[in-house]
This record gives sequence, structure tokens and C-alpha cells, in this order.
Amino acid sequence: MSVILELSIFPMDKGESVSPHVARAVKIIRESGLAHEFGPMGTCIEGTWDDVSAVAGSCLAAMQESSERVYMSMKADWRKGRANGLTAKVQSVKDKIG
Repeated sequence: MSVILELSIFPMDKGESVSPHVARAVKIIRESGLAHEFGPMGTCIEGTWDDVSAVAGSCLAAMQESSERVYMSMKADWRKGRANGLTAKVQSVKDKIG
């Protein structure tokens, strides 16, 4: 079983450029050891629900340390028996495109 969680998180009180803060969250995700794909509008993380939600919680806690307001958006896709969903879902679409 796997959950793919797409996470977007950033502080709302740090001005126009928030990339240093986003980088802290991405570092937490990388250090988790879970499969992940960083993108321009969020990062997808794959693992068990307990694992991916714990990582999202750690990202929020880190952001709260230096911010008065944090925006966080999460989308989750759970599928029984799935493995390597981050790559398999994308490859399935690419195969159909040709």
C-alpha cells in the first residue's frame, strides 16, 4: 500500500521570496528517506500514510519556528497494492501519449 502526498508549504509573513524557507521543508523531506519528487508548486512524497503525514507535520513544525503564519496544502492518493507510484503514474501517461 502506498500514499502519494503532494505537499505545498510556505510562510506567509516572509515577503515575496520564500525559497529559503521552502528549502528547509524540502531538506526535511529528503532526509526522511521517503521517495519524493520536488516540483515548482509542491513536492510529492510516497510512503505509508503514517510516514508521509509525519513528514508533513515535521515540515509544518519547522516552518512554525520562524513564522507567524504558514500556508500548507496537501492532496493524498492512497492505492492498495501500489509500489513505485511516483514513477509508475507518470510513466503510464507517457506510454499512452506515445
